[in-house]
Amino acid sequence: MITVNTLAPYLGGALALGGIAVAASRRRELMIRWCAWAVGVPLVTGAFWLGSPGAAAVAVVVAVIAVLEYGALVRLGPAHRAVLAAAVTGVVLTAWWAPGQVGRVVAIGALAVAAVPLVAGDADQGLHRLGAGLLGLVWLSPLAALVPLGASALALFVAVSVADITAYFAGRRLGGPRLSPLSPAKRWSGTLAGAAAGLGALAVLSALSWPMAVAVAVGGPAGDLLESMVKRGARAKDAGRWLPGSGGLLDRIDSLLIALALLLVLS
Repeated sequence: MITVNTLAPYLGGALALGGIAVAASRRRELMIRWCAWAVGVPLVTGAFWLGSPGAAAVAVVVAVIAVLEYGALVRLGPAHRAVLAAAVTGVVLTAWWAPGQVGRVVAIGALAVAAVPLVAGDADQGLHRLGAGLLGLVWLSPLAALVPLGASALALFVAVSVADITAYFAGRRLGGPRLSPLSPAKRWSGTLAGAAAGLGALAVLSALSWPMAVAVAVGGPAGDLLESMVKRGARAKDAGRWLPGSGGLLDRIDSLLIALALLLVLS
């Protein structure tokens, strides 16, 4: 069984090795990104060590920040962002307090999100705001899975991150056909290499199963492409500018979101 205690040594070792590699590269961008990881990983790991309350707290904080970034990308108004944030937060808290009622709360959240442009009488952008709001609810609600999955979700995030990093460097070195017009820098070679590395990470963490494997190999790249589509529609390079080395939080968790959704479907 995967626990935070069994994952902690691997996370600490990965941070240490990453720090050595970054220092050897002498690349300022990588150093900044590693510093962000060095702060974030212990905080998140500590929260998950507290069990469901800690995981729920992480999920709520991430959800609110992600909604704000997403709302800015798709140009949702303040009221719509507030309702969307409340809806996703409600799904997360329901997964903690009343797991059997999650479907009902998602439906209530969808109705609330859909009601915003209707109440505002938005004849010009109402359809856009309706679609964008519902997409945001569907895209971000899988964060609620952090609560029941616990340490497994942490292992999934590690594997998805390993796959992302490997795909980036392998794709640049190996070249080959592009994965999608949505993200011209992504290559099939990098995606396949990343999937292999992600599965290897799951094996090392004793978390390898066929649902986890599909979540990493398929859900990770799909999540990355989905955010690329949203950002291209918004003509934005990053979801935000506040997270050192990563732009915004959505840029860091885009692959995880669809991986979590797939894992929920397959488990």
